Amino acid sequence: MMRTSMPRLIPIIGLEIHVRLKTASKMFCSCPSVGENAPPNSAICPVCTGQPGALPALNGEAVRLGVRAGLALGCRIPDTSHFDRKNYFYPDLPKGYQISQFDFPICVKGQMEIDVPGGSPERERIRIGITRAHLEEDAAKNIHDGGSKTTLVNFNRAGTPLLEIVTEPDIRSPLEAKTFLQELQAILRTVGSSDADMEKGFMRCDANVSLLPIDDNNLPLQTELNPKIEIKNLNSFRAVERALAFEIDRQGSLYANNETPVGSTRGWDEHTGQTFQQRLKETSADYRYFPEPDLPPLDL
Repeated sequence: MMRTSMPRLIPIIGLEIHVRLKTASKMFCSCPSVGENAPPNSAICPVCTGQPGALPALNGEAVRLGVRAGLALGCRIPDTSHFDRKNYFYPDLPKGYQISQFDFPICVKGQMEIDVPGGSPERERIRIGITRAHLEEDAAKNIHDGGSKTTLVNFNRAGTPLLEIVTEPDIRSPLEAKTFLQELQAILRTVGSSDADMEKGFMRCDANVSLLPIDDNNLPLQTELNPKIEIKNLNSFRAVERALAFEIDRQGSLYANNETPVGSTRGWDEHTGQTFQQRLKETSADYRYFPEPDLPPLDL
């Protein structure tokens, strides 16, 4: 029996970038926004540690810097915006929910054009759409002690202002993803919205990737995208490039063996150079979004 050849597969990549905004205080309280070298749990209050009855108060400077970043990315700034509760439980999220934005973000429908030196000839200059950019608060930081098998929590980072920037799935290679992030970092620094230092955790990237079969004319062989894999918390340009390259090879091997990847969230191990499964992929329904009752809508 003649074996049919496997179609060519191309990567479909979209990025979610969490950027720490350059404010003096946190998103919803007056605690200082301190760096990693501050003593643990030295910049906390009832609001950012989720104490019962503590109410948030919005940081106006975070809104201004978020809008400024959105304008630099060619986004439209809507007339109104509001905050939502994103519900999930984790040790570093004391309230049991995160104050974020869901259906009414502060920035929508932008784009960036970048040059990709060393990329494929037909994609030396590409346009990458920006789906949205929205404000949210950061979680605390877990410190895992492997010896005693305990987890400590430093709440200094809890409540620091973040801008999450979500791209369209317009990226086609690990090199393009790295180049986009380098250009984004330069833009954010230039307009003063963020220092965007990846090594300090001020810019973190989640990369989503799936493989799409195409024909000899580079046209898709199907209308829907295959299940996507999200690689969480990549904290360097090199890690983004290496993790995507590994994941593209891993998914390609599965398809070659007539297997289909299951939509999931994976971590990246810098030492082994491999991704590893963390959990199955959540959807927006899993987070049970609803409007934040303690913050009024924004008039932008």
